[in-house]
Amino acid sequence: MGALLRLLIVLAVLAVVGGYLLGYRVHDGRIVGPGGAVATAPVDSGHAREVGAAIGDKVAEGANAAQHALANTTLTGKIKAKMALDDTLKGSSIGVDTTDGVVTLSGTVATEAQRARALQLARETEGVKSVTDRLAVK
Repeated sequence: MGALLRLLIVLAVLAVVGGYLLGYRVHDGRIVGPGGAVATAPVDSGHAREVGAAIGDKVAEGANAAQHALANTTLTGKIKAKMALDDTLKGSSIGVDTTDGVVTLSGTVATEAQRARALQLARETEGVKSVTDRLAVK
């Protein structure tokens, strides 16, 4: 989801830079074309409202998806930070994946104590609904 958000931002930046390079500018709050002419055309306000509402809905959906992805990423980051600072888990290779508050731990640990500690750290993290254990003990 983060990749999608980055892609949208890159496309928006490219569109703005492309317009600038083609000679479009904003002057007094209006877009001015390469020849200096201000774009003016009759506007159907009903249609403009419909289009604006549709765009608003899509923006709201995108913002909701971005907020959802950020929440998952935040939980993953908190758990990874806890594991990185825990001396019990030194030398382990643990992957953390979060979807809707459900955390999946995967990878390898050297001992059963490391497995138990990793699961404990994930479960005690605020916002975690449940933890799926896919850890293998070497």
